[in-house]
Amino acid sequence: MHPHIIRLYEVIETTSDIYVVMEYVKSGELFDYIVEKGRLQEDEARKFFQQIISGVEYCHRNMVVHRDLKPENLLLDSKCNVKIADFGLSNVMRDGHFLKTSCGSPNYAAPEVISGKLYAGPEVDVWSCGVILYALLCGTLPFDDENIPNLFKKIKGGIYTLPSHLSPGARDLIPRMLIVDPMKRVTIPEIRTHSWFQAHLPRYLAVPPPDTMQQAKKD
Repeated sequence: MHPHIIRLYEVIETTSDIYVVMEYVKSGELFDYIVEKGRLQEDEARKFFQQIISGVEYCHRNMVVHRDLKPENLLLDSKCNVKIADFGLSNVMRDGHFLKTSCGSPNYAAPEVISGKLYAGPEVDVWSCGVILYALLCGTLPFDDENIPNLFKKIKGGIYTLPSHLSPGARDLIPRMLIVDPMKRVTIPEIRTHSWFQAHLPRYLAVPPPDTMQQAKKD
């Protein structure tokens, strides 16, 4: 269980339906929050981003890649804390195996995903988190075009601009997350050590989340 991942309480299967009982999160989507407020101040954006990265790291440590991270799938509780939701496109990673399914929302999808290339998993979530961070700080998307072929061209080429209002730390971190070559893209552990991420980091997020699968094996 992670404080920034939606809780699944129970799955009930009948002869005709499947019911999923989940945690109730009352304040809606992060997407609507951004639409209402526009670009966020860096401290607020950083708070959301720290929570997202911690939740994603928890998934990866337990061999799950989300593959559809976007503000619409990030819910806010009554205290405006993030809850990662909608794992419908997620997959379980296995050592030595690569994924190939092209899935997720085009504006947030990594170049290797829309190109149909093999990918390990964590790197595509990092790309999506980079797009989310850009949206939090800028109020717009780095890659956007009504014409899908043009959109894919921008994503594959890493074609976007960084607004001048961004701080030096944010201007350094975002491009590291949006590197087209997944082998050169920053990793979640590297994001955690970045000075921009570390600023005002809550104590409960300072320690990497536990690997529950490994703990279960020990038990």
